[in-house]
Amino acid sequence: MSTALHGAPAAATPRADGLPSLRAIEEAARVVYREFQATPQYRWGLSSQRLGTDCWIKHENHTPVGAFKIRGGLTYFDALKKSGMRPREVISATRGNHGQSIGWAARAHGVACTIVVPHGNSIEKNAAMRALGVTLIEHGRDFQESREFAIRLAAERGAHMVPSFHADLLRGVATSWWEFMRAVPQLDVVYVPIGQGSGACSAIAAKLALGRSLRIVGVVSAHATTYADSLAAGRVVEAPVTTRLADGMACRIADAAALELMAPHIDHLVQVTDDEVAQAMRDLYADTHNVAEGAGAASFAAAMQERSRLTGQVVGTTLCGGNVDSATLASVLAAG
Repeated sequence: MSTALHGAPAAATPRADGLPSLRAIEEAARVVYREFQATPQYRWGLSSQRLGTDCWIKHENHTPVGAFKIRGGLTYFDALKKSGMRPREVISATRGNHGQSIGWAARAHGVACTIVVPHGNSIEKNAAMRALGVTLIEHGRDFQESREFAIRLAAERGAHMVPSFHADLLRGVATSWWEFMRAVPQLDVVYVPIGQGSGACSAIAAKLALGRSLRIVGVVSAHATTYADSLAAGRVVEAPVTTRLADGMACRIADAAALELMAPHIDHLVQVTDDEVAQAMRDLYADTHNVAEGAGAASFAAAMQERSRLTGQVVGTTLCGGNVDSATLASVLAAG
């Protein structure tokens, strides 16, 4: 099954397995770097000490929207432009970071943008999207209900529905992992949070494109297990979402195309609880003085869960987003 699904054609020819090639990732990097430069990755001393081995952290919280998703939005809209399919309006659904990505890119291309979020979504992520010119609609109890509503709304309006998983998003997101693996070629293992799957599939793409042998460990919330259940079953399995902190991983139904790409390449999965995520948020703040949202701390939480197995290895984690509401962060830090 190709990842070039859900509407717009891919801008660059993918590999036979549907993942972006090295050339496609390099072309995507040129698009991304029109807006911002490569984000840093550091071997933090305190985090390495805490983990008991060399720990590198990729700082995607340092993009202009505070999360990795912006890379995919930029390449998705670049592909629309090159294909001559520039829409009048785009619609999408999000818990926040994907919406900021699409809002940023839509504004840059002069396209109207409507984003659907579930009720009770992050106040500050909502505000950030509105600041980018997004028309925000609150609908549904969770991301899946928001997504289904967004699809119906796009059809009614004749607008372009931007999916959460697509080949043109993967090309952009893969630039983060391409940067990381080139900057730290000695990585033995990387921990990758899984929301709708673009991060994990992009890490796989970068690994294959660069010919690396490192292991890719997927990370899911223990309170949103659709990807863990689906990979175990070999088919999409719906699972309830009860996470309070990891909204970026709060998916109820896995994407079938993402599952197909992940299955042969993920070394194993780690499930992290909200308590483990909260502890990782505190640890990352203490060690690096960077703010991590729940999904942004999940990678480090998973590595800490497996630290007894990591001695002597070079570990890569990603602070993939720092967009957490101030009140939530204050509560998490105070609880420590």
